[in-house]
Amino acid sequence: MKRRLSLTARLTLLYALVSVLLLAGLGLLVGVMVNRHFAEQDADDLRDKLGLIREVMHTSPDLGVLAARLDNVVHNQRDLYVQLQRQGYPVYASKAPAGFHFPAGGNSDRRQMLSWQHGNASYRGLCGNGRLADSTRSGLTICAAIDTGRHEHFMHMIGQSLLVYILLSALLGGMLAWWVAHNGLAPLRAMKARAQAITGQQLDTQMPVASVPPEMADLAESLNAMLRRLQEDFRKLSEFSSDLAHELRTPISNLLTETQVAIAQPRSADEYRDILASNAEEFQRLARTVSDMLFLAKAEHGLVLPSREQIAIEDEVAALLEFYDALAEEKDIRLQQSGSGQLLGDRLMLRRALSNLLSNALRHAPAGSMVTVSIARQDDGSTVRVCNAGHCIPPEQLPRLFDRFFRADPARVAGESDGAGLGLAITRSIAEVHGGRISVTSADDTTCFTLWFPARTAG
Repeated sequence: MKRRLSLTARLTLLYALVSVLLLAGLGLLVGVMVNRHFAEQDADDLRDKLGLIREVMHTSPDLGVLAARLDNVVHNQRDLYVQLQRQGYPVYASKAPAGFHFPAGGNSDRRQMLSWQHGNASYRGLCGNGRLADSTRSGLTICAAIDTGRHEHFMHMIGQSLLVYILLSALLGGMLAWWVAHNGLAPLRAMKARAQAITGQQLDTQMPVASVPPEMADLAESLNAMLRRLQEDFRKLSEFSSDLAHELRTPISNLLTETQVAIAQPRSADEYRDILASNAEEFQRLARTVSDMLFLAKAEHGLVLPSREQIAIEDEVAALLEFYDALAEEKDIRLQQSGSGQLLGDRLMLRRALSNLLSNALRHAPAGSMVTVSIARQDDGSTVRVCNAGHCIPPEQLPRLFDRFFRADPARVAGESDGAGLGLAITRSIAEVHGGRISVTSADDTTCFTLWFPARTAG
């Protein structure tokens, strides 16, 4: 597996690379400016030399005298080469390296400075016009050139110096960048140490927020929020595991006890039939619990609606009230329905959610009271409100009513309730998978559960 560079190493390399590029750019700029300065200096020197040669020409009566005087002038000027031309033909040339020549086209019409290479040497030249003291003759073309070797030697030395300086600066800058990055990332290492200390038994550890730079404070706060969610989920999972063990232990213990009693001594066929019937009830209870748990597990992992159809909510409520009418009559409870609404969703899942709320209301409503189901249409969807009279639920228990296996009665005595404490959790999952929500209020001896479904189901 290829080893990846650490963030410190990446920042160090990036800083060193940027330093090299900036210094190289600075060196290039210095080189260009120095070279331009030398070119301007050479142009000024060549103009001065042309002016000096013109003065010598104006005081020279003929070429012989001029040549002697120019030899003295050129001899005192290092790396200066002069050539006089008449109508394109050389009439005088100072001593120069073997093979030296001015480039073609070097005449008075070209006023810009010429640059050329001859062998290993570089030259710059300038041409102009001049006349002898005897002005009756045609004018001469004056060409002067200087060897720029000393400039190139200087540029070579400064280039080497800049290269060494760039390399040393990059090395020093890299070391400084490593120190800055190492110290700048110290808060990340502190956060890493705290994260490594987090275990299932110690989820209350929080990342530092006030002691880290602002750029890392948002990350620390996000991690703290994640840890709080994990702590809450872990708490719920622990409670769920304990509740699940409790719910499964009771019917299994009942089955085991009845079976052991049944096989302890011979019994009649009717007695065995009664024992098997009792065991069947416990098996049904186990099957319902397992089925509900599977449904909730699917809901947590993105439960998808089996079907979508336009549903008249009032029709489904009427069918359920007819089903629960016998039970309500037995408990001396009246059922009442009002309103209408529409829902795009799964019919069976809606019935299950409404059935859970109605059975819960009938279970807790006192004799002689009324259970009402109110349906209402809104601009953004429809609501179903199921209300029953009875003792109010303590406010601190309201947020937990939709948790798995939660019962307002902390004793949780088996046999007192047909449910396993999963009905409201399933109802909430059904509402959420339809894109809706559920809420509860309990005041003035009346408890109401409200389902809200959007006009269109998401997904």
